[in-house]
Amino acid sequence: MTYLVPLVVLLPLLGAAAALILGKQPGVQRIVTIGVLSIVVAVSGVLLVVVDSSGPLVMEVGGWAAPFGIVLVVDRLAALMLVISAIVLLAVLVFSVGQGLADGDNETPVSIYHPTYLILATGVFTAFVAGDLFNLYVGFEILLVASYVLITLGGTEPRIRAGVTYIVVSLVSSLLFLASIAMIYGALGTVNIAQISLRMNDLPVDVQIILHVMLLVAFGIKAAVFPLSFWLPDSYPTAPAPVTAVFAGLLTKVGVYAIIRAETVIFPGPELNPALMVLALLTMVIGVLGAVAQADIKRLLSFTLVSHIGYMILGVALGTAAGTSAAIFYIVHHIVVQTTLFLAAGLIERQGGSTSINKLGGLLAASPVIAVLFFVPALNLGGIPPFSGFIGKLALFEASAQQGTVLAHILIGAGALVSLLTLYALMRVWNMAFWRPADDVEGYESTLLKNVSEAPNAAATQPTRTTPRIMTAVTAAMVVVSLALTVFAGPLFAVSSRAGENLEGPSYYIDIVFPGGRDD
Repeated sequence: MTYLVPLVVLLPLLGAAAALILGKQPGVQRIVTIGVLSIVVAVSGVLLVVVDSSGPLVMEVGGWAAPFGIVLVVDRLAALMLVISAIVLLAVLVFSVGQGLADGDNETPVSIYHPTYLILATGVFTAFVAGDLFNLYVGFEILLVASYVLITLGGTEPRIRAGVTYIVVSLVSSLLFLASIAMIYGALGTVNIAQISLRMNDLPVDVQIILHVMLLVAFGIKAAVFPLSFWLPDSYPTAPAPVTAVFAGLLTKVGVYAIIRAETVIFPGPELNPALMVLALLTMVIGVLGAVAQADIKRLLSFTLVSHIGYMILGVALGTAAGTSAAIFYIVHHIVVQTTLFLAAGLIERQGGSTSINKLGGLLAASPVIAVLFFVPALNLGGIPPFSGFIGKLALFEASAQQGTVLAHILIGAGALVSLLTLYALMRVWNMAFWRPADDVEGYESTLLKNVSEAPNAAATQPTRTTPRIMTAVTAAMVVVSLALTVFAGPLFAVSSRAGENLEGPSYYIDIVFPGGRDD
């Protein structure tokens, strides 16, 4: 089954080339793009079943064995990320097709959008299967180049401004990552992740810490870990709704994935775990406080995105199999739910002409379907039982309690508080946008609207637009997927637990890459 591993990278890459050639045939281009991602979903599903039942898969590119050749590695963690990412990429693509058919291609010009979207998918999948730091860097750069194009689609002033900020921050992160790779290669003579792990203890402790910190800073920027998350709330909300949804769902999680690999394989020691726990605490608290202060729904969701990255970093920082398992489950949950909420925000904007709760009202009567599509994932993100958000947080709290330190117990309390504040912020949106009558919007005064701020350069209310059924159907399908995470939480958490146990130390990953022995 190793022949399936490179397909997750090759198919979207070849699809991007085909979509570019078919630029003057938008209908065929859409079919090609949807078809390619549909196949990737199927291939990823097969890989997950095979890896979970029969063990990890390693593809030696060109027949050259590690450490001299490039290896693509699919273990349980990578397989889970491939499946959920492929599902989200396909769903958002279909959503954007519906938007394009309804509004024309001003927001997502087909000739540019579809090839770039597939390039983004190529970068995401490459990052998940890379067995060495350089190809992980290549995956990051592929998705970042594509994201530069997607975030500035339409060429409006706010998007160009946000795109410039995003590009500058991403370039700084990439330079740090590249410098880290150069230093690791200079010190150890390899960029293969498994071989780095074998040789890392040969370096002095202070050199190890420097390399560790540099990688964490580079990955922390990409994952939007506080205080390296300042760029995100200003960048994501300006993009078209489908782009914002896929960015929010996936891009930061690629950074979290890289942190998991770094902390469990390259630097498995506990030296920086307390510092990571403090960063997790600050990320959760500062992010949710930013969300509570927002009037714009997309900007509010961007702050909750930052906040909930803190839960994932908490699981990694615990340094235990239980913590890593909970973090993996929470990543899968958050990718689906956060994407769904941004898609629902896109529907709200079409129906109400704005995403500001100061300008919205009466949407429950106008569109009860959209009300439900926002309400269900909002409860899920807020951690209400029995949704997957509650299950993921409970698993994280249990893993923290097992560690038993004072800092771990502080994080349990902070995590519970952040969950309540997240629920408050989202229910305020539902109350103002859906429950409040439309006639009461003008001059409406409420304590719920005190001390909230509009987004910088907030746009005026736009004319309402009809919502194509395909956009509503895709959002509903994502809500169903989020509910499926709850219904099938047992099997999903079992897979996450097995993945976490595999990552408890570097030996499992090393044995995958060097099955004949640890030849360093």
